[in-house]
Amino acid sequence: MDIGTFRGIVTAILLIAFLGLIAWAWSRRRKADFDEAAQLPFADDELVARSFPQCIAQSPSKAGPHDSGLLKHEGGGSK
Repeated sequence: MDIGTFRGIVTAILLIAFLGLIAWAWSRRRKADFDEAAQLPFADDELVARSFPQCIAQSPSKAGPHDSGLLKHEGGGSK
């Protein structure tokens, strides 16, 4: 098998994988999940917590960056 044949086989495999991904993304079975995910920016935090509890468990607290201690200035100041 020469390099041209190998490249052709790899191209065909990648084309089939791409078409499979497109079919999965546009399938009717996935529509409800994608519609729900599309509404997440507009949802309140309670609905998001019920729908995606694994995301809430990993997210930082509701404290802002000033409350987290990341921006606290330690040491001497200017005189």
